[in-house]
Amino acid sequence: MSTVTSPTAHTLNDDQAHRASRRLVIAAVSIPVMVIGQFAMLAVIPVTIVVRTTWRHPHLRPLRAWAVGLAAVYATPLALWAIGPDRAPSLSQDMAAPLATLIVAGSSAFVARHLASGRASRS
Repeated sequence: MSTVTSPTAHTLNDDQAHRASRRLVIAAVSIPVMVIGQFAMLAVIPVTIVVRTTWRHPHLRPLRAWAVGLAAVYATPLALWAIGPDRAPSLSQDMAAPLATLIVAGSSAFVARHLASGRASRS
């Protein structure tokens, strides 16, 4: 007895991969927007989405190190703000400009790497 696979099963997996990839790019682009727009504390949500999405989807495995790096860059000013003796009322006010620049650069590098890996797999 042979089993017949449905053609929609393969399409569903491709669709899920495309949605995960789109979710990843939107979250990664929103990180520098939030940091520059003085909503750095809320940027923890897209950082979490980036890390979680890269760990849940096997086709995003090459981006895991980049996601962990981005999370580490974001966690540095967050930890400094949380444990600092002279805390500002918000993370955005307490964050030094070089740290904000690192977050923006890290997020931009992550998006560029993701888009480059997508082009490489399509060729």
